[in-house]
Amino acid sequence: MSDFAEFTFRAQPGFDEALAREIVTGSIPVRTIVMYCFDPRAAGAAQAVADHFGDEVYPGALLLDETGRRIGSTATVFPLIVGGGRAADALRSITVSQHLFGLERVVVVHHSFCGATSFTAEGITAAWKDEQHSDISSLYDWDGIAITDFEKSLNYDVSLIRNSPGTPEHVEIYGLFYDIDSGELTEIVRDVPAEVAR
Repeated sequence: MSDFAEFTFRAQPGFDEALAREIVTGSIPVRTIVMYCFDPRAAGAAQAVADHFGDEVYPGALLLDETGRRIGSTATVFPLIVGGGRAADALRSITVSQHLFGLERVVVVHHSFCGATSFTAEGITAAWKDEQHSDISSLYDWDGIAITDFEKSLNYDVSLIRNSPGTPEHVEIYGLFYDIDSGELTEIVRDVPAEVAR
């Protein structure tokens, strides 16, 4: 078995967790997470969100040291790609991103003709039991599996993120609908704390 320890911060001489965090924060200026579906047709969502807000850099450029090692990036947008763009799969990443980079904004994007609109929670659960011989009925919150209504799913996901203890109170959260054919974004939900909105 290979030893990949040399590729971790912890294995470096003189490792200091607080200093390592400072270095990561200073090297990668991420401030916005854009969560969207793994459907290749939705691949333009992160760029569309960067353009929508106007103050974001995406995809940015890699920063190299004198030896050619990748030491940073100019991107301010961090794409988070999950099935259906659903928030339940992204909560840990939001917490980690806040810890490493300090977030200002989380954007949930659900897109037109998403595969998650082709089934119901009941339907996928029944099919899974029949085909995989396993009961997933209590594995997920049923409101977070399928998309039956874009406004409801975006409101649900924004609320799930806002109410997570791993989401900082100051973070702005948006729910956007992305038309995969036109590239147009429509804001459906905006949850901006009062002190940020001023």
